[in-house]
Amino acid sequence: MHLSGDWRLGEEAPPRFGSLVEGGGGKGEAGRGEARILDFDAAELGTWDSSLLAFLVQGSEYCETHDLEFRQENLPEPVVRLLDLARIVPQREVVEEPEMGSRVARFGRKGVAAYEAVMAAVTFMGEVAGGFGGVLTRRVRMRWRDFWVVVQSNSSGALPIVTLIAFLVGMIISFLGAVVLQRFGAGYFVSYLVGYGMLREMAALMTGIIMAGRTGAAFAAELGSMKITEEIDAFRTLGISPVNHLVLPRVLGLLVMMPFLTVYAAFIGILGGLIVAMTVLDLSATQFFGGLLMAVTLSDGLLGVFKGTVFGLIIGLAGCMKGMQTGSDAGAVGRAATSAVVLGITLIIVANAVIDWLAVLLNI
Repeated sequence: MHLSGDWRLGEEAPPRFGSLVEGGGGKGEAGRGEARILDFDAAELGTWDSSLLAFLVQGSEYCETHDLEFRQENLPEPVVRLLDLARIVPQREVVEEPEMGSRVARFGRKGVAAYEAVMAAVTFMGEVAGGFGGVLTRRVRMRWRDFWVVVQSNSSGALPIVTLIAFLVGMIISFLGAVVLQRFGAGYFVSYLVGYGMLREMAALMTGIIMAGRTGAAFAAELGSMKITEEIDAFRTLGISPVNHLVLPRVLGLLVMMPFLTVYAAFIGILGGLIVAMTVLDLSATQFFGGLLMAVTLSDGLLGVFKGTVFGLIIGLAGCMKGMQTGSDAGAVGRAATSAVVLGITLIIVANAVIDWLAVLLNI
């Protein structure tokens, strides 16, 4: 078969090999007779693109079907390499989706999937706990450089958004108290509401939600990208634990910084409440802080700090776990980050309710 001229997709429709052999004509000429070998003469071949490759692949398949020998030695070397590459790609078999089955079967599959998800979470938390124990007993070496990077990112890097949200939340609580308490002539007690609200609840809760959307998603995206690029598999191949090397610095760094961010958010929220009380209720700073110190105790502040510490642990574990469980497709990183934020915020709300319930039982 003599190949000549330019083979371009946009210029002329390339011939099909089967019809060319049977009828002749086109950009290639096939010899007739009792052929047993198909060889090529590409001396007059011009420029080419994938249309030539498609034509030659059709010729290769035609030869396999009709028990002919397909020789490619006289083709240009780039064409030979691309043909070899095309042959080593396996064809994908399309498997029909199994029928969904009855409701009982679907319920059973969902139950098994939920059980596997719970077991994966428990296993991950066990690995992290074992890593923490190894760090405390100095049996595990942690990358302290990554730890300080996380500390810096969640200290000075998080202050602007924490400041803005905490200040506005403090103002909102003070506005709400001013509107309600003024109806009973008890506007002075707005400092009680701001103090209790920020120290016990809103400082830790809002900081946790902010960090879940900011840091939890970042953890999931970072580890998810490493999972897709097979860096985590490379760590395991080298005998390095991904949990000790990647997860521990992130979780520990966030765990250390969350109490400080909670205290800072409480201070900024009280400052926002003070501004509203001074402008709306004509209270002085002395009256505001005097009323606040009369009602608020040290246990209220410590409870908020404890909540912030628990929330930091939850955010770090949720973000890193979702990152380590990232799939391999293009949208896996986005889904992992979204799942980390949703799971983190959900667990924060649940943990806050449980801690408040225990605080009531213990009279804290």
